[in-house]
Amino acid sequence: MTEKKEKYILAVDLGTSGPKSAIVSTNGEVIDAEFQDVPLHLFPGGGAEQDPDDWWNAIMATAKKVLAKRLVLAEDIVAVSCTTQWSGTVAVDRDGNHLMNAIIWLDTRGHQYVKKLVKGIINVEGFGLMKAIRWAWLTGAIPSPSGKDPFCHIIYIKNEHPDIYAKTYKFLEPKDYINLKFTGNFFASYDSIALHWVTNNRDINNVFYGKKLLKWSTIAPDKFPDLKRAVDLCGTIKPGIADELGLSRDVAVTMGCPDLHSAAIGSGAVKDYEGHVYIGTSSWLICHVPFKKTDIFHNFASMPSALPGRYLVLNEQETAGKCLMYLRDNLFYCKDELFSNEAPTDVYRRFDAAVAGVPAGSHRVIFTPWLYGERTPAENSTIRAAFLNLSLDTTRASMIRAVYEGVAYNLRWLMGCVEKFNRREFPYLNFIGGGANSDVWCQILADVLDRKIRQVKDPITANARGAAFLASIALGYLTIDQVSERIAIKQEYIPNPDNRRIYDELFREFVGFYQTSKHMYRRLNKE
Repeated sequence: MTEKKEKYILAVDLGTSGPKSAIVSTNGEVIDAEFQDVPLHLFPGGGAEQDPDDWWNAIMATAKKVLAKRLVLAEDIVAVSCTTQWSGTVAVDRDGNHLMNAIIWLDTRGHQYVKKLVKGIINVEGFGLMKAIRWAWLTGAIPSPSGKDPFCHIIYIKNEHPDIYAKTYKFLEPKDYINLKFTGNFFASYDSIALHWVTNNRDINNVFYGKKLLKWSTIAPDKFPDLKRAVDLCGTIKPGIADELGLSRDVAVTMGCPDLHSAAIGSGAVKDYEGHVYIGTSSWLICHVPFKKTDIFHNFASMPSALPGRYLVLNEQETAGKCLMYLRDNLFYCKDELFSNEAPTDVYRRFDAAVAGVPAGSHRVIFTPWLYGERTPAENSTIRAAFLNLSLDTTRASMIRAVYEGVAYNLRWLMGCVEKFNRREFPYLNFIGGGANSDVWCQILADVLDRKIRQVKDPITANARGAAFLASIALGYLTIDQVSERIAIKQEYIPNPDNRRIYDELFREFVGFYQTSKHMYRRLNKE
């Protein structure tokens, strides 16, 4: 490969909390980034929405702010690459205008319609057995009975908002909507479209809309966008947007990918069976594999990766770091009509300090991090979080540590399923996301998972870094094999054998509690 002068990517990382706009070199060095919050709207009955205008306005604001610092020459920025929250739905008209709020990955309102659509004579996890087998054979998995994927969102819109459904030109993932705003082009990538469950990805190099799948979905085929690879170009930036940002009008906009896919790249774990753990708002444990396979019973599968010709074992757990935010905002630092207790700016550092002073096992207090149900390794929209085994002796510090450990127990539960899926154990796991800034959480993960944890340097920019790497590959600045060489590991954490016994015991109780309580939660939280 001909060596090229280093250039820069404007990488946009749109999470549930809001977008981060970063300037990243083609070699993966994050020069600087700016972030802005966007509102999340929750509604009775499982509704979760965000306003696409809030997304776009915040993206433009953060992009302008980081570019205004002039840390690199504007003419050296060669591409825009976007990565966003996955499993969302934006209904747009022919002019690219959104017709309603975006329905995001937390939304469960479509579950009642999907259950009617997919049920059969013999059902497994709410899905007709024979239909599940055929669907999973073609796509890798099946529409979620809980309603938390774009397939379910669209069926919900079709039933509850038929006027919007009729006006919709294309249903787009958040990433593909942001690409539309940058270029005016309606496209989806092999990876972003996967959770619509209408693409045949049995041949990873030839993903296409399946006629049977479209028929089973009952969604009009012309409401889906044309497909490209994640490393293809979506188009060139709109002249008006380029001028507003002060960029060249020939800046390329690459297809980009969803957040799970960019995280896999930005973590540096790009080799087959090389895994990474993410703890942010949600959590996951992901790796690339050379095969297509589905685990229906634990709700994950190997699906198209953003890297050409590759599969990625995809899963996600609903709430992880969000549990600490809940603890902060609803228990320790409330701000409502009863209390006005502002959280300190270094609250998470204080949490870390408190946790470090509590022994492993949190004095046998257990926290279950299911604040909004769960996806993997058990799909369950009615399960809820709890503190278990509280007593008059329980301190706030023990409760905080129990949250850290509860997230780790949940990941250990998932890890066992993924390792069985791969037929091998992980020798180590790269750790990214906001949780990876916590040294104490790194050690807890190592101890609970009984695996070496590699703390990636600058872990909260992994998604933006991954999006930039993808653009660098698309434009020929890097090869895939060079990605892992450009990831710095801050520190490695080795499991402490002294904590093995207590964590094995509490993990058994954690999983056992799920099995014994899930029926109670179903009764308590049924609609």
